[in-house]
Amino acid sequence: MSKQLAFVVYCLFLIPSAVLAQQAAAQQPAAQPPASQQTPAKQPAAQQPVPQGSYEALLEKVKKQDPAVNFKDLRFAYTETKQYKPYGGDRETRKAMFEAINAKEYDQAFLLSEKILASNYLDINAHFVAYAANKHLGHSERTEYHKYVFSNLMKSISDSGDGKTMETAFFVISTDEEYALFNFMGLRPTGQALIEDKGHHYDQMTAIDPQTNQSSTYFFNIDKPFNWLGNSLKN
Repeated sequence: MSKQLAFVVYCLFLIPSAVLAQQAAAQQPAAQPPASQQTPAKQPAAQQPVPQGSYEALLEKVKKQDPAVNFKDLRFAYTETKQYKPYGGDRETRKAMFEAINAKEYDQAFLLSEKILASNYLDINAHFVAYAANKHLGHSERTEYHKYVFSNLMKSISDSGDGKTMETAFFVISTDEEYALFNFMGLRPTGQALIEDKGHHYDQMTAIDPQTNQSSTYFFNIDKPFNWLGNSLKN
């Protein structure tokens, strides 16, 4: 799939999958994190990524579009900050953002995406909406910037594994990243199960390809959000 086509597919799947993600979060037991696939395996689940550099320093590099910045390090450094809250977030603003971009209210969609990014700069869906809104508004510099961030966030997820087994699971830091990857691949999630194995936690997700009606299973390593939830319940 070409990059341009992948962006189109992502846009088509953005709204419905976002709704599914919110429904999945609402249906999860309180003591378990909610749940929310064609890339080479990069690292087994036993090898947790270790961020290199502080989140603030890495984020500054991103804002300068430094080609050397490692987005995997950025994402995992973010999980070590006080701002990291993988569940919940501003659902009302997110819902309004999706509705605005779907209604072609591009100025409003961009403003709402900025509001989300002010509290979580790694919100992958907000960067995509900012990209799409600015593209329609003709703001080329903003368009390219948000496309740069979105593309590299997505690549850091897809490069983390192939999702075919627990050993080669995709590493994610939030439920949103699971659904974002499905959006980008043109798949619709249809089911989820929480699995614990050898000290790690996974979302086992089933998804269907609407074009072929073929169902597939993918694994996501959710140690980061799961451990965050466990620690938050202790406090």
